[in-house]
Amino acid sequence: MEAELQVIAVLGWLALLFFLQLSVWPALRPALREFAYPASFPVSLLAFTIVSWYCGLLHLPLQAALIPFIILAVFFLYRRQYDRSSFRGQWRWFLVFFIFFIFMLELRFVNPSISYAEKFMDHAFLASIMRIPVVPPLDPWFAGGFLNVYYYLGYWMFGALGGITTIPSPVVFNLALPTVLANAAVSMYALAHLLTRRLRWLPLLTLLVVNPSFVWNLLQGKAPGAVLWDSTRTIPNAINEYPIFSFVWGDLHAHVISIFNQVFLLFILVYALIRWKDAGRGERLVLIGLAALSLGSMPLINTWDVILYAPVTVVFGFLIWYNGRSSAAPSPDPEVGAREKPRVSVTNKAGDLLLKDWSFLFCVPPLSVLIYLPFYLQMNTRGIQGIGLVTTPTPVSAFLLVHGIFIVLFLIALHREIVKRPFLLLTPVPFALAGYASAGIAALPLAYFLAKRKRDPADLLAMFGLLVIILCEFLFLKDNMGETYYRMNTVFKFYLPAWILMGTAGFSMAATLIAPLVIRRELPRNFRFALLAGAIALLLAAPLAVSFDYQYSDRTLDGLAYLSSAHPGDAEAVTWLRSLDGVSAIVEAEGGDYTYYSRISSFTGIPAVIGMPFHEFMWRADGWYGERTNDVRLIYEDPEQTRALMEKYNATHLYAGDAERERYSVRVEEAGLPLIYNRSGVQIYRISD
Repeated sequence: MEAELQVIAVLGWLALLFFLQLSVWPALRPALREFAYPASFPVSLLAFTIVSWYCGLLHLPLQAALIPFIILAVFFLYRRQYDRSSFRGQWRWFLVFFIFFIFMLELRFVNPSISYAEKFMDHAFLASIMRIPVVPPLDPWFAGGFLNVYYYLGYWMFGALGGITTIPSPVVFNLALPTVLANAAVSMYALAHLLTRRLRWLPLLTLLVVNPSFVWNLLQGKAPGAVLWDSTRTIPNAINEYPIFSFVWGDLHAHVISIFNQVFLLFILVYALIRWKDAGRGERLVLIGLAALSLGSMPLINTWDVILYAPVTVVFGFLIWYNGRSSAAPSPDPEVGAREKPRVSVTNKAGDLLLKDWSFLFCVPPLSVLIYLPFYLQMNTRGIQGIGLVTTPTPVSAFLLVHGIFIVLFLIALHREIVKRPFLLLTPVPFALAGYASAGIAALPLAYFLAKRKRDPADLLAMFGLLVIILCEFLFLKDNMGETYYRMNTVFKFYLPAWILMGTAGFSMAATLIAPLVIRRELPRNFRFALLAGAIALLLAAPLAVSFDYQYSDRTLDGLAYLSSAHPGDAEAVTWLRSLDGVSAIVEAEGGDYTYYSRISSFTGIPAVIGMPFHEFMWRADGWYGERTNDVRLIYEDPEQTRALMEKYNATHLYAGDAERERYSVRVEEAGLPLIYNRSGVQIYRISD
């Protein structure tokens, strides 16, 4: 894709995002007030996703999903909700969104290729959805199957945006992560306004800071790429990703897509906790709806998240209920009293459930399930097979190299509590005696947070994060990763939400502690502007200045551009196949997981008989595993069975390139199939009608 067309693609993508955001913004203003503008970014994205998903469920064109947003925009335009005064002061939210979007766009520009790790899978799902946007989407690695075996909503989200903008999927792949990071950043900045009064940019470091293991590996003199990778393999036989690694690594994977929704839900929960008591009926309805929209999307974007955030939502619901019963208690928001007069309590109106203090607790969970009920009815995955006890706890050194920065921040923030209750310093001892010393390290700040008489929302987030990493030392969710890597997925999928919880809390506490030390008086406006401009310039220059030895580091947003030089025959054939209609399924070589095989289905979205087999094994019941892989071999090597086996899987096309000839003794030309493509060492056959 030419550079000029890529610029147009970026502008068209942003235009659609901002149209969705602006159409929703006025609807949120009465309930979220000064936070309506930042909240409208993630809300519009989630709202568009659910509307477009139902369009796919009903087999309506994706463009129909724009109708509600067009109606809203016209209505609010008619009501003059977009006057100049309404935009006053909103520039800071837009600036945060734009800076983080450009930062991540640059990262993808210097590392665009869909060529390693989980990128084949991520693009395969995206391309499949964009090719045929129906619910459930077709599984590109299992002809005749559907993606109802996986949490695919994040791919649907960006596939629907790509379908409406008509941007090719290899470019959409590299526009998606900038959108995720920008939405996460604007929600984090809004959340910071609820958690601290000054230095509200500091919690944004949650998304940007590296773990101590990165620094340790850097001090050992390793190459930048090795430093980055090794910092996430600190815990033996597990993966300990953190946000900036995930974004730099560039997999458009479910656990990364979900980051923006995690931060947004935390914002809604903290906002509701602070302002529920003074909120009117309409505001409470909106808060319940937004919390349900966010929580309800979690199982569909990354199911692991809801295991953590559903209990978090319930706890916040109980706290909202408890605070409402204590009507004399002061609001936890330090600025509410100075900003507005408390409203008359409306919780005594009998019969109106949505006006009760317990309505958030009892309405959000069922509503979150109800809005996506068809998804749950369609879901057909193997799921988790139980809970086990961890027998190889994390070594203390590895634990501190992963979580040390937050443990230190918490202990500094708790220094007064430590002086008051020094006996709690013994908290780690019983854990260490039981062989779980790392859990004891995390239990130390948790004990002090629990002992505090008054806890603010940042304390709550810290407690949740600490509890997660403590539980991961004792329990794991059973899957089929084998005995050696038995806790890999548990650590992998739960540590990232724990990082977000602890990072948000820790950096908010740091802002509260640092502000009185560094802000004795207001700095000159020009000096503040220069500092801001310098920080922005440094952030935006970093992706272009630091080399991580990327594979195929073309300067482009086309994730498949590298094929033209690395695999020219496949590049031409993929372009040709992507232009075809009426291809039901294709036969290509199967060569295990994390290899160049399965590349045609991955790059086109056309279902293959079998793609990466272990991935499919994790999602589906056994019984097909040997059959499909053996049938693919027979299709290539036994011309007498080629046609019959292709018909068995409703495969209309057969691909024969370098990978197929390396893998099999190809005799397809003897099967009598019409040859419809023969260029640069690639032959494509079709079953005649």
